[in-house]
Order: sequence, then structure tokens, then C-alpha cells
Amino acid sequence: MKQFVSAFVSVFAALVLAAAPLHQAGAADSSHAVKKPAGKTAKPAKSAKAAKAAKALKTAKGKSAKTAKTTVKAAAVVAAAASARSIDYKGEQVNFGEWQAVRDFADEVAARHGFDRLEMEATMRQVRFVESAVQLVKPAPPGKPKNWQAYSERFIEPIRINAGVRFWNENAEALARAEATYGVPAEILVGIIGVETVYGRDTGRFRVLDTLTTLAFAYPEAPNQTARAAFFRSELENALLLARHEKIDPFTLLGSFAGAVGLPQFMPGNILKYGVDFDGDGHIDLRGSTSDAIGSVANFLIQHGWNPRDTAPAVIQVSVAPSRAWEPLLERGLSATLRSEELLAAGVTPDIPLPPNRQYGLVDLQNGADPTEYWAASDNFFAITKYNRSYFYAMSVLDLGRAVREARADALL
Repeated sequence: MKQFVSAFVSVFAALVLAAAPLHQAGAADSSHAVKKPAGKTAKPAKSAKAAKAAKALKTAKGKSAKTAKTTVKAAAVVAAAASARSIDYKGEQVNFGEWQAVRDFADEVAARHGFDRLEMEATMRQVRFVESAVQLVKPAPPGKPKNWQAYSERFIEPIRINAGVRFWNENAEALARAEATYGVPAEILVGIIGVETVYGRDTGRFRVLDTLTTLAFAYPEAPNQTARAAFFRSELENALLLARHEKIDPFTLLGSFAGAVGLPQFMPGNILKYGVDFDGDGHIDLRGSTSDAIGSVANFLIQHGWNPRDTAPAVIQVSVAPSRAWEPLLERGLSATLRSEELLAAGVTPDIPLPPNRQYGLVDLQNGADPTEYWAASDNFFAITKYNRSYFYAMSVLDLGRAVREARADALL
């Protein structure tokens, strides 16, 4: 293995999943569907969540910036070491090297990137088949109604908010620098990392080579099977390149059941494309460096349409007319293409005036048996959906980031 690692040294670049091309970033939930507020201008009343977060903040308040930074780095190293000691599955020891499709893949990758062919074979012989990954990428059975409120409660809750306040305090310098560099507000970065992994607590303990190889060559039957298998083959190739560039044993890369890595749950290909060495140590480390994670998320968003000049709310709640002339507007996809006049003409009435010279998309958040919520969403909202193709996900990011910001501000009073 040591011989293999030494050969793996030179090219770069840790929701998604079955439905999300990202990293996803995590499992994609195509549920369109918030709790009133991501985008309201009036300051909501102080909540019990904020009060609890404030209490947690006061504990850390006396630490100096230097001490906090040291604590973050040490905690990240400890967490990475603990994660490396255990994985979430046993896996089946099959000889992938005997599969013709795997052999063809190894030939192509070796020729394309200069890997030693014999060492590629040795690597494939060590890969495990992960049945749980196959089961987890299968779509959920139909029938259960989508429920935004139930989804939101999983993320907008005291434990995650308090952890977000700590994360913001301990990484205030990196968050401020990312906001200044990329124009993405700190609360959005905090919201994404909190939704993805609870600030590094749950980054996954599957060996990335195992899950990517399994899904690349044994993806379950589905209408999109060919496309998804091709995606995971590409990510397997990217994982090998990433390990070589960072001079690490590829089997030490741990992540989600779909191969997403680190605090922000980037797929290997997105680490190669959008990863940033934000702490300046010469490496892009989304597993152990909170600064690199913060900078990389900001870079991803700016590359996917985040508009730093648009400082208006990303979403504004609206009501819709009984005529349902607005219904076709829901089919416009994950982009803001509608002028405010088009929304008004179709019977969409905003709770507050829509900012001028801006385009919108109409977003519906289904609430099971309760009434659906409707929102006018800007390009910045849809930039978040490029991280995970789900309205629920993007709204949760906005809500969690705002809740953490308010709790932190209250604790500083």
C-alpha cells in the first residue's frame, strides 16, 4: 500500500446523491417546499432557540481569537482521527479487479493520468462492495406527502443553532474574509455547513473508494442508471486524482454513502473544481481545515450564480390567487426568470414589495395536509439549490443561517 501511495502524487483537487450532482453536497430532496421568515425585513421576536444559543455563546465569549483558532484546529484533528478509526459498514470483499468494466476503467484512468497499471489493479483488489450504498441511493417509496415543516424541524433546532454560534465565533475571521472575498454572507456559509454536517460532527464514515466503486459499477436499476453510474465513475477517477495530489492513501478518504467528503460534503470532483486553500497551508483540506471548508463553499456558490451585489432578501413570501393562473410558473425550473410584473399578472401577491430590476422564480413548499407556502425566490436562492437540488434544502440553509446570526447577536448584547 505504501508503494501505491507514493505513486499517487501529483494532480488536484471530501447533501447529491442519487438526485443531486453535488456533493452534495448530501441527499437531494426534490421536495419543493418555510417557516415564515427567510427573507423578512422585520426582526422577529427573540425565540427560545435564540435564548439557548445565547447561553452557549457566553461560555465561549472570553476566549481570545488565537485560542479559539487553536481549539478549532485541534478539534478538527481529533475528529478526523476518531473518524478514521471506524467506518459505518463491513462491506463485502469482492475482487473488483476481475470485473471487465473495472479493468477497462483502470486502463483508461492509467493511460489518461499516468497511474501505474499494476498499482491500479492492486487498489481495485482492496475495494469493498457496499450493499448499503446501493440501497441508500434507491428513491424513497412513493406515497408519503412532502412536509416542509417536518423537514425544517430537523435542522432549525437548538443543538444545531448552538453549534452554529460556536462555529461562527471560532471561525469569525475566516467567515469575514470569505464574505469580503466572495460576497457571500457569513450566515449562508454557516447555514450550509450546519445543514450538511452539523459543523463537522457528521461527515460520514464510509471509505470513499468503496462507495464510489460500488455505485460506479453496481448502480441499482433505475431510469437514470446509465447516467448515474457514469457520474460515480467520474467521481471515482476524481477521488484517485485527489489522493495523488494531496499525497494521501486514497483509502483514508472517508465520507457519505455517496462519496461526499468533509465539513461541506463536496464530491471529489467539486473539490478539484471549487476547493480553496483558504488557510494558506498549501493544501485543500475540507476534512480538517474549517477555513478551507468556508472558502470552498463561498467559491462554489459564486461559481454557481450567487450575486454579491444583490443584498435584498433571497426569498419573499407571497400569496397566490384562487384562479391558479400562476401554476405554470412553478415549472420554470431552478432559476429566476420571472419579472415582478409577470408574477403580479398571474395572481402572485408578495407580502412586501418586490425589489425592482430583479428576476424571480416561484417556489412552492408543500406542508402535507396543511396549506402549501409560496415564495418568490431570487438568483441567490437558486445558487443554493445548485449545492443540493431541493427547495427544502435551500430554505433550511437560509433559516438556519439566520437563526444562528440572531442567536449570536442576542448573546453579544
